[in-house]
Amino acid sequence: MIENWAGNLTYRAREVVAPRTLAEARELVAGSARIKALGSRHSFTTVADSPDGLQLDLSAVGIAPEITGATLTVGGATRYGDVVAQVHEAGYALANLASLPHITVAGSVATGTHGSGQRLPGLASAVSEVELLTADGSLRTFSRSDAEFPAVVVNVGALGVLTRLSLDLEPAFSVRQDVFDALPWSAALEHFDEIQAAGYSVSLFTNWARDVVDQVLLKNRVPAEIPDALFGALPADGPRHPAHAAGISAENTTAQGGVPGPWYDRLPHFRLEFAPSVGTELQSEYFVPRAHAVAAFEAVRGIGDRIAPLLVVSEIRTVAGDGHWLSPAYDGDRVAMHFTWQQRQPEVEAVLPLIEEKLSPFGVRAHWGKLFHGAALDLDHQGVRQFRDVAAELDPAGKFRNPFLDRHLLR
Repeated sequence: MIENWAGNLTYRAREVVAPRTLAEARELVAGSARIKALGSRHSFTTVADSPDGLQLDLSAVGIAPEITGATLTVGGATRYGDVVAQVHEAGYALANLASLPHITVAGSVATGTHGSGQRLPGLASAVSEVELLTADGSLRTFSRSDAEFPAVVVNVGALGVLTRLSLDLEPAFSVRQDVFDALPWSAALEHFDEIQAAGYSVSLFTNWARDVVDQVLLKNRVPAEIPDALFGALPADGPRHPAHAAGISAENTTAQGGVPGPWYDRLPHFRLEFAPSVGTELQSEYFVPRAHAVAAFEAVRGIGDRIAPLLVVSEIRTVAGDGHWLSPAYDGDRVAMHFTWQQRQPEVEAVLPLIEEKLSPFGVRAHWGKLFHGAALDLDHQGVRQFRDVAAELDPAGKFRNPFLDRHLLR
């Protein structure tokens, strides 16, 4: 029996196979009727589940990271946290990282995972080339010039297995983090664009029911000018966990208080050597066009009394648009509303349709690896329709399909 990291999901594969070479992986894929890759298991949904099939674990396949010029090439099972120091020592950086350095490169980009920053797209946008293990056991390479490229990076495991990825790098940089407490919601709504412009990466933490946003976290490249106050929010008097208002210790967070540090040790919220976030939790995340941010916030605040009792904390971020067809930010900038829930799954699943109903007028999308209901989501836009055509071409027998994909995507 194998579970995801939060323990809310048990994978139903009849066997987990862990090849030691790509040749072994190719044989396993070619000879299987049903198979799905399994990464760091940070998904809360069954997107990677393989009921009655095989679960493919590539963590034992030794693909050493390579830095060639301003390009990093890694195996799909590589975790960001295991390679970023090497990138920094070579004088380079990734433009952005997710909140957690614990996730694999392939799993994060395949599900449309992102960091924060109004000018920064999701992690998949750093990918310049991928090697894809397809249904017949072939290894195919796709780059940005290929017509299928918008499908094969953010592919939710429906097209094959991402075995190797090349990522764009830029010169290394330093970052500082500054936390501001108690931003009035009235100021957050009136000055949202200005608040987002105050940092390279900006996060707002709330429970949707109080009159204030509990914290605003600014991540800025140094040097940077940091305000003395932020529209009524004042500098924190010490480090803050995102769920500080719930009494959670900041022990596992990356250094705050304006102390400069390397990009890889400041862009994530959490440190690699600790359990991320609060450990035992559930997560959901919804995306609406940036233009509808304020109206969406007001809609969610309208049901804050239903949401807050189930929350650990909620985070608001912005993400620049991209061209990946299954990305939540496909075809335009988005604001992301992330919900870290207590492990009360039946109650959480009962409130998700209500949240989606409130956000449905805005063309709401969801993170593929986090809990959602789906009935009111924008799951049939142009990008999805184009993706289905590529899926029919690359996996005509449905080797990589599962009930999750059948229900929400491939239909």
